[in-house]
Amino acid sequence: MIAVLTRNEHCPPHVHVGTREWDARFLFSFWHNGIRLWDVIPAKNEPCSRVLEELRQIIKRRSNLRKAREYWWRSRKTLCLENQAWDLESGEVVAPRHDRLGTTPILSALFDVQTYATKLRLAGYPAPLEIEL
Repeated sequence: MIAVLTRNEHCPPHVHVGTREWDARFLFSFWHNGIRLWDVIPAKNEPCSRVLEELRQIIKRRSNLRKAREYWWRSRKTLCLENQAWDLESGEVVAPRHDRLGTTPILSALFDVQTYATKLRLAGYPAPLEIEL
């Protein structure tokens, strides 16, 4: 079963996949299409890496990732990009502790379900940066 939990969930955006014996969490983003294993609880019951990779690939399918993003946005109303910065050169989100030249603070972040795009308001820029997913 793959689930985007909508009650009492927390950042970063993630989905739960599991059985009665284990629960794996996979991270997803609103600014790139990568999927990454976050953790498996309890670790002693972790399935083999082949199973986890198959699950990652299922979540990564465009239709599944789209649903995950839509459910997360509708329930949480956050992209979990508060207190982050945008690296203009690499086109990626960076944590403030990784202070680099060419980054600018993210003032706000919205997900447009209709256009399937993320809109970042960056400090010092009048128009939002739109990321088509």
